[in-house]
Amino acid sequence: MEDKVFELDGVSRSFGALKAVDNLTLSLGRGEVTGFLGTNGAGKTTTIKMLIGLIRPTSGMVRLFGGDPTVASTRARIGYMPEIAYYYPYLNVRELLSFYGGVCGMDKQTVKARTDELLEEVELVEAAKRPLKTYSKGMLQRAGIAQALLNDPDLLVLDEPFTGLDPLARIHFRNLLKKLRSKGKSIFFSSHELGETELLCDNVAIMKKGQCIYHGPVDRLAGDGGGNLERLFLDVLEKGGVA
Repeated sequence: MEDKVFELDGVSRSFGALKAVDNLTLSLGRGEVTGFLGTNGAGKTTTIKMLIGLIRPTSGMVRLFGGDPTVASTRARIGYMPEIAYYYPYLNVRELLSFYGGVCGMDKQTVKARTDELLEEVELVEAAKRPLKTYSKGMLQRAGIAQALLNDPDLLVLDEPFTGLDPLARIHFRNLLKKLRSKGKSIFFSSHELGETELLCDNVAIMKKGQCIYHGPVDRLAGDGGGNLERLFLDVLEKGGVA
């Protein structure tokens, strides 16, 4: 059994003269929830794309479940939800999950059983026959996480999952992630929502200009419950470290 779900060791990624990620070392333990923080352009999405095998690092090593993230059998253990997912608007959520199940090589019976289970989990049973074009942002996020969970992954990777959600949708989504954590899922998500990160995460990693300037327990940053994650997040960015 792996101790680490993923490990990035001295990873860099350049796009021409731009170094988007610079000598990043980061890991996630089994059953942990880590929030991946930083301003726009800090390197978060590039890191995620390397982690799940969509792009290769310019240098350094990425290990996912101890193996190569570009190998199909390794990637099959990931559930991924991008920040902006483009779904065919005339599909309903059952048809969406059936399509992705086929792409993943899942048999129809398994896809149907998982779909029934997940629609209950994400509270979309009543809207299951409606086309996705009629869904709110929060409903589309729930459809997205159902898609990410279809293959019952060991690792869930989410890119800005709270963007655009109204307060009620945030509560529902947060509770869903807490439920997944209680089932032993490992979760890694990027976010600008510091309050949600403080409520959900065991650890945070903070990026600045492609480098990780803090990686450690949330309670070290927000131990007194006084809204400290936001304050100290700014302090970390300004000073490059934790006081």
